Amino acid sequence: MVLVVDVGNSRIKAAVFEESMLLEHFVFTKIELQKNIDFILKKFKKVSDLVVSSVGDVEKQSFLAYEKVVDVFFISHKDSFPFQNKYSTPHTLGLDRMVLAAGAVLQFPNQNRLVIDAGTCITYDFIDDQNNYLGGAIAPGLRLRYESLHNYTAKLPLLSLEAPKNLIGNSTSESIHSGIVNGLVYEIDGFIADYRARYLNFIIILTGGDTDFLAKRLKNTIFANSNFLLESLNQTFQYKIKK
Repeated sequence: MVLVVDVGNSRIKAAVFEESMLLEHFVFTKIELQKNIDFILKKFKKVSDLVVSSVGDVEKQSFLAYEKVVDVFFISHKDSFPFQNKYSTPHTLGLDRMVLAAGAVLQFPNQNRLVIDAGTCITYDFIDDQNNYLGGAIAPGLRLRYESLHNYTAKLPLLSLEAPKNLIGNSTSESIHSGIVNGLVYEIDGFIADYRARYLNFIIILTGGDTDFLAKRLKNTIFANSNFLLESLNQTFQYKIKK
C-alpha cells in the first residue's frame, strides 16, 4: 500500500492506495499533520511507502520522522515525468501542476488534455497528444476572489461561497456572488472554448476543492474528479519506481 500526501497552499490532502485503487482519502490542516499521519499509518498497517508532493511550507523533517516505519519519497523536479516539459522556466513550474500533467498523460493517452485545478488558485495546464507540456494559466480561485473584494475595498463584506440566486444581483451580497461565481464560470468556459477551437481529440479534466461546485455550472462536457491530484500522485510514484 502507498500513502500519498499533497501539501497545498491552504491544506493537506492524503490518500491510501492499493496499486491503483483508492481506499480512503483525507483532508486536514498543516497543524494536524502528525496526528493524521499517525492515524492513517495505524489504520493501514500495510502501507510501505509514503510519497510527498509539496508546494506548501511544511518541513521535510516532518515526513522524514516516519523513515523508521515506511520508505519516504519526495516528488521533485529532478524526477522522470511522462511528458516533455516545454515550459520556458521549467524549474518554476509547481510540482502540483507537474503531477497533474503526469496523471493526465498516464490516464488519458494519445489525446490533447486540459487540466483545470480549482483550488486556492485556478490553474490551467495543457499537454498535447504528443505528450508535450506547453503551459497554461494561473488565476485567483473562488476564495481569493471573495477575499480580494473585501481586503481591497472600504466597505464590501467578506462573504462565504454561495451560488448566486440570479444573474442580476439586487443587493450588494447578491452582486458579489454573481460577479465572483458567474465570472469564474464564464472564465473557465471561455478558456475551454478557445482550446477546443485550436485542438481536436480533446479532454478537459476538472479537479480541486471546488470541483463539485463548478462542474454543474459549466456548459462544457468535462471529466470531473476532485481526487485527480491524489490519483496522479500515486501514478507518478508508480511511474517513478518503474523507470
